[in-house]
Amino acid sequence: MSGTQSNRASTITTKTVTTGRTARPKSGLVPTNTIVTKEGQQIRAKIDHTLSVNHVIRTLCANLNMPDAYSQYALRDENDVLAAEIYEKMRDEKTQRLALFSLAKFMRDDEFINHFIAIGGLRDLIYIIEHSAGNILAYSLTAMQNLMDKDYGWEDLGSTFIFRVVTILATPSSLINVCRPASAILRRLVEADPRSAPGPATGSSKSRPTNQRTVFRYGFDRVYSEMQKAPSMLEVVVSRLGSGDNLMKLNSMMLVNSLLSHVTEARWEQLTGALERLNIRKTVLSLMPSSLEDHLTSSILDFQGNLIRVAYRRKTTPVDPLGNPGHTAALTFIWEVSRLQEEVAVVHTPNGAGRGTRHVFKWRRIGFQTEDLRAEFDRVGVLGLDSLKHFVDDDPDYFANVVLEQVNRPPERRCPVARASNEVVEVLCDHWSIFGLSYSTSTQFQPFFLNFAKVHIMALRFFLRMWSESQSTVNDFQRVVMLLRSQVKLALRTEADRPWHEVERDFHESNYRAVRDRQMKELEKDDEVVAKPPVRNLREKLYKESYQFVKQQRIQCLVQGAWFINGIPVNTSVPREALKRPARPWRFMRLDNSQKYLHYIDSAVKFSVKNGLEDLPDRIEIAQIGEVQVGTCFAPPTLTRDSVDLPPAVIPRAAETSFSIISTREEPIADQIALDHSTWADWTDGLNMLRGGGGHLATQETAAFVNALTEIGLKVKLLSLSGEKVDIPSALDPGFPPPTCDFFFADAPPG
Repeated sequence: MSGTQSNRASTITTKTVTTGRTARPKSGLVPTNTIVTKEGQQIRAKIDHTLSVNHVIRTLCANLNMPDAYSQYALRDENDVLAAEIYEKMRDEKTQRLALFSLAKFMRDDEFINHFIAIGGLRDLIYIIEHSAGNILAYSLTAMQNLMDKDYGWEDLGSTFIFRVVTILATPSSLINVCRPASAILRRLVEADPRSAPGPATGSSKSRPTNQRTVFRYGFDRVYSEMQKAPSMLEVVVSRLGSGDNLMKLNSMMLVNSLLSHVTEARWEQLTGALERLNIRKTVLSLMPSSLEDHLTSSILDFQGNLIRVAYRRKTTPVDPLGNPGHTAALTFIWEVSRLQEEVAVVHTPNGAGRGTRHVFKWRRIGFQTEDLRAEFDRVGVLGLDSLKHFVDDDPDYFANVVLEQVNRPPERRCPVARASNEVVEVLCDHWSIFGLSYSTSTQFQPFFLNFAKVHIMALRFFLRMWSESQSTVNDFQRVVMLLRSQVKLALRTEADRPWHEVERDFHESNYRAVRDRQMKELEKDDEVVAKPPVRNLREKLYKESYQFVKQQRIQCLVQGAWFINGIPVNTSVPREALKRPARPWRFMRLDNSQKYLHYIDSAVKFSVKNGLEDLPDRIEIAQIGEVQVGTCFAPPTLTRDSVDLPPAVIPRAAETSFSIISTREEPIADQIALDHSTWADWTDGLNMLRGGGGHLATQETAAFVNALTEIGLKVKLLSLSGEKVDIPSALDPGFPPPTCDFFFADAPPG
């Protein structure tokens, strides 16, 4: 390898394109490279795979005492491989495959990318992607994927290129090594939304153009418009979740999460409806038992969080019986299955004058309180309508018999089936904390939530059975709701570990007396006031406020920064006995104020880091963080023995406070070990909250913190009410609407 002047500064080496840290040769470190300067000076060194070529050159210049600035040098191998040579070779059919294979590795270095784009290489790469197949296509897509890890260089990808990627994914016979990078490319295009464009950042060691153009010009709408030209694409992507290749499963899962996280208002119903028709919930459920410890865990939790947001969105979307054809069709289906007939009653005035008032009884016959369906579904929205439709569709004869049985009872003894269905939806939403678009705090699998419709059916049948067994009347409605809440809490406990047949047994076989006795014991420990609708609404509001408070606190911890140990992955291929203390075992990380970049520095010792980013030359783009995994690495053995900051470890194993930052390409960006449990919780959950979209909480501590703040806030509010002796009603009567809306307003008198 040789140093050269800056007119050849775009040259790189095949031994360092995958980023490498260079250290001085010393005892115990086996050199693997010979460094030769243009003056003939030689040194044996070892180049690892962690840092950029720029960092390697800078370290070499410091170690070799080079007279000029490191920016005046480049790194070559003995074959003098240049971007121009790769460009020429990829245009020749005889050398194209090997050139593209090398290009995929080179595309991670900024200097090479700048030179490659300047000589027109990107244009030819896109052409090859659009007209090739097999391994050549796989290598080309991998090179493009590596380029798209950067936030520059791919500003002009046209619709033809996007459709080509869509077509690859929509073809069931596409090779796995082709689908992997294609999925990552499409995901990156979806996430490159103008609304997600990062602001200016300082203190970076990255070499990138400073022009005004941006890659954040694609987004969901542009990608989805191309997806519609290949209608089978979503179906094929969902089917690949059952692939035998784990990376293929992961890529497909992350693509689905990206689509759900970035879907726009105009396409929301279209995308969620398509995924529901493909029964994606059942597919993801089949992945859960085998994913408790593997790489799919984080993506499945992200999917759960996305479904929480979907459920909340449907819950807050009003039902429009007249303006929405889908809502009209669902209501028509429910009414037809009930096999009931409308009733019309004419109420005359007391003196008998006039023709009287005509009252139609239709929806009230199946259990609504009024004929105004928009108002009836006001609290549960489209989620309530869909749940009622699923209940009816599950067993039409049962539904018809139930509503017929109710209308044949005296009015005060009738169970309002439709109203009960809506109440079940609210109870389940409270149980799973469906409170907002980004407020999921679950850190465990929730298979019962993914079976929301089935749980609703069982819970509603339980409600109807309790109504009959307790011989309830209309005035007992809230009392039966309280029984339902108690049973839901019991049946859905320890959701991640409980088998489905036990849930069915709890709902189907529990008798009224046992449920009532258990509820009475619960009431002795709890206040029934907290179950009233106004208090539930207050808890929902406080939950959102608590989540935002904890989120800001966690992010502020990231802005302040912290020291970590550079960990060693538990799945490292290096034998344990060969592990040595690294030259720079410590890393300080800090989030910048724009919350777009995580800046850091590796050091041999801990030192006092100044405020700001001056001491932190390297950075990680937050947009490139795909997930945060916990319990993934251990500290170097010599460090744990020599350091006074950590207790000694006898056997290297995954540290409890370890975590890894994984890129959107499923590659580790950083393996860190926090110095205490508090810092670990702050950073793992802070990073998850920061990455938005599908981010989920990783620690029980943060989830418990949010819930504790919510309960404390609720109790403080209730104490204020009890001090004022304010009675909290179980329900609020909105009153009857005015007989006419033809109001007019008189002009205000002058003066």
